[in-house]
Amino acid sequence: MIIGLGETVYDIIFKNDQPVKGVPGGSAFNAMISLGRCMKTAGKGDGKSSQCLMVTETGDDHIGNIVVQFLKDNGVGTEYVYRHPGTKSHISLAFLDNNNDARYQFYKDHAALNLPNRMPEISQGDIVLFGSFFAINPVIREYVSLFLRTAKEKGAILYYDINFRASHKHELPEVIDNIEENMRLATVVRGSAEDFSILYDTTTGEEAYKRIQSLCDVFIYTDAANPVQVFMPDGRQTFSVPQVETVSTIGAGDNFNAGFCYELYNIIQNSKEAISSLIWREMPQLVASGTKFSAEVCQSFDNYINKAPQE
Repeated sequence: MIIGLGETVYDIIFKNDQPVKGVPGGSAFNAMISLGRCMKTAGKGDGKSSQCLMVTETGDDHIGNIVVQFLKDNGVGTEYVYRHPGTKSHISLAFLDNNNDARYQFYKDHAALNLPNRMPEISQGDIVLFGSFFAINPVIREYVSLFLRTAKEKGAILYYDINFRASHKHELPEVIDNIEENMRLATVVRGSAEDFSILYDTTTGEEAYKRIQSLCDVFIYTDAANPVQVFMPDGRQTFSVPQVETVSTIGAGDNFNAGFCYELYNIIQNSKEAISSLIWREMPQLVASGTKFSAEVCQSFDNYINKAPQE
């Protein structure tokens, strides 16, 4: 299975200060919708249960109903979507600039509430995709940390997208230990140039890797339309990014994660190779899938791909 762990919001997208679309969103959520669509298109699974599952919370309101139904409609299991009575779902306003990059304002009824001490069964070879503030929020850290440590002990592959926004910079002293614990637990860590500029005041992938190389085995550094850099103890690989005419870049990073995890899911089904050496050898294919998903989603106001891009 592929399990997503993260927050859900309802994104209202603005262009020229006018709303143009409203869609369910959230970093891990966007990736899981794309993955659910891919699994359905490819006919993966036993036909009785979803190969994708979302662990999240949402409000006890109409937006929450939309979120849950949208997950179900796209092949993502909702057994671990927690809905707190009397709460409102999170709303995100995304204002696109001339480059179609977004500036955000968030409206939240609650920072996060304690999650029930219940989590899905995790097996060796499952992929857990997690990140953003949900993965480091002190209010629910006990649950998230236990979830991740249990997944690692069970032999799951943990993919961590740091996705730390400038709006949380004032909270960095309180959460930096959680970020670094996530890196230690993760099999793959992805961070953007913006993330590392905020976290460690770095300006290049090399500087970022020097700061965290003792924390993680596989580090993917993305920088908008600039080449993707991958760092491992075995060395460094660099990959160009396809140039596309963008409509919205809101789901770009989320769908890089989705494409990478989808390709990794396909590869590990037929391999008994150690995961670190497999990832290093297959990195060109993994990154190509990530950039393909990312390029597709940038060409619409949706936060997710329509279906798996053609080979």
